Formats: sequence, C-alpha cells, structure tokens
Amino acid sequence: MEPESTVYIVYDMHPCRKMHNLSYMLTSTTSPVCVLLYIFLGSLSVGTVCGNLLVIISIIYFQKLHTPTNSLILSLAVADLLVGVLVFPSSMAFSLSSCLYYKDVFCKVRESFDVTLSTASILNLCCISIDRYYAVCQPLTYTTKINGRVVMIMILVSWSASAVVAIGLVIAGLNQDTCREKCLIDVVLANTLGIIISFYLPVIIMLIIYLKIFLVAQRQARSIQNTTCQSTKSGAAVSKTERKATKTLAIVMGVFLICWTPFFLCMTFNFVRSDAVSVPVIETLNWFTLSNSLLNPFIYAFFYSWFRSAFRMIISGKIFQGDFANSNLF
Repeated sequence: MEPESTVYIVYDMHPCRKMHNLSYMLTSTTSPVCVLLYIFLGSLSVGTVCGNLLVIISIIYFQKLHTPTNSLILSLAVADLLVGVLVFPSSMAFSLSSCLYYKDVFCKVRESFDVTLSTASILNLCCISIDRYYAVCQPLTYTTKINGRVVMIMILVSWSASAVVAIGLVIAGLNQDTCREKCLIDVVLANTLGIIISFYLPVIIMLIIYLKIFLVAQRQARSIQNTTCQSTKSGAAVSKTERKATKTLAIVMGVFLICWTPFFLCMTFNFVRSDAVSVPVIETLNWFTLSNSLLNPFIYAFFYSWFRSAFRMIISGKIFQGDFANSNLF
C-alpha cells in the first residue's frame, strides 16, 4: 500500500515575497506596494517607540507621577515599547506568512516575543481596569487595597503569566513538530488555554469591571444631583459628567476591542477549522493588533493633563535645562 501524500494548496499573494518550495523568499525587485507597506509599518514602529518612551520618561522622572496607578501605566508602556522595538521590526524582516509555512529558530523567537509582549500588554490593561474599579467604586479603601506592594504583585503576575503562555505555546509547537498525532490533545489544550488566558478571560474581566464603574459613576452623579439644587445648570453639569464618563469608557474598551477581537476570533475560527482563514487576512489582523501598542499612550496618558504637561517639558528639552523632577504638573 502506498503511503498517503499530503497536498498543500498555497496562494502566492504576498507583496514583498515570492513562494519557493512552500517557503516565502524576498523578491529580487521590490514592488511599490511593498515599499509603501514597509514605510507604513516602519512609521507605526517609530510612533509606538516614541509614544511609549514619552510615557516611561514622564513617570520615572517626575516625582508627582510616582503613584500606584502610574506604575501600572509604566508597566503597560514598557510592554508596548518592547512591541515597537522587538516585534515590529522582526515581523517586518520576516513576515508572519513566511513563518506560517517555514518555522525556523527565528520564527520561534519572534513568536515568543509577540505572544509574551502582547499578552503582557493585555494583562496590564486588565490590571489598570481593576485599579480604576477600586478608585471609583471604593474610594475610601482605595489607598489601603491598591498600594505599592499590591501593584508590584499585579505587575509580576502579568509578566509571569505572559511568559508562561508564550513558553507553553512554543513548547506545544515543538511537540507538534516531533510527535504529530500522538500529542495532539496536549497541543490543542495548550493553544486553547493560551487564547483564553491571553484574550478572552481578560476581556470578560475588563468588560464586567468597566460596566460596574460606569453604573457606579452614573449612580454617584444622580446622588450629587439629588443633594444639590435642582437647577438647570446643575442638571447640565451632571449630564456632562455622565457623557464624559461614557465617552472615556467607550474609547478605552472600544479601541482595545476593535484592535484585538478580529484577530482572536479569526484565530479561534481557524483553530476549529484548519486553514479556514487565508494567510493575508491573518497577517493583516496581526498588524492591526500590534497597532494597539501605538494607541495605548494616547488613551491612557494623553487623556490626563499632567501627562500632557510632562510631554511638553520633555519634547521641548526643558528637563535638560535644570531640575524639574518636583514640578507641579497638576
């Protein structure tokens, strides 16, 4: 009996590479589309690095910004900065589509960095939502429940869990290459747990927390309205407060979900039905998720006036002209 042969159907649709023996190779002549693509992706990388670097310098330099909340934002900025420094360039140099067909050591390293830093970014966002919950919903006990030690534990857990997920997925991939069908259950379990821990569980937690925050903020606004003069001016102020809270939460969760949900839904669907989604679609959605690291500094820092003041002093070079570490940014 002749052994069964495996048939691969591959569509050569990459703008910068050509297919050769089921492996993408760089084309000898670069197309205009490829040049524009790399300029765009390079700009995303530079913007990600610069934006998060501003956040990191601001929190480290200015004493007024040394708070538990800003420590979580600092951890998030470090994760996003490393995405811009490590994941963006490596993905540009050796695109995801190539690694899907030919996984060498470089692809394993790139994948481990991608999973670790992306998961760390998501888990840090989750920790920030927990911090905001106690700040808004339990303000009287906030300083005792969210202190430096608790924040440090949250940061360590976020990074440790991210590393464990990345290592687990890499090991599962290596086992799949060596034992094929014998360890299929282990591979399926590792990939399933990885997706749940990296995305679905943090998203559920954040949605529940931000919904709770919004409801409490609305209740507090109504309480203030009931204890003050029922004037048109007071009602307008309360309405403005509610709209601002709604807008902020919508931006925070909306941008995150827009960037990450399509990719993880695609990967989940592709995991259930093998090769159900084309490689160009997966690659595009992967870059879309990485762009969240560029947007995070704007969402979590540019909304606050003290960060804007710190950024202006850094960009103008004022901090190099004297000691402004104790400047009042508020």
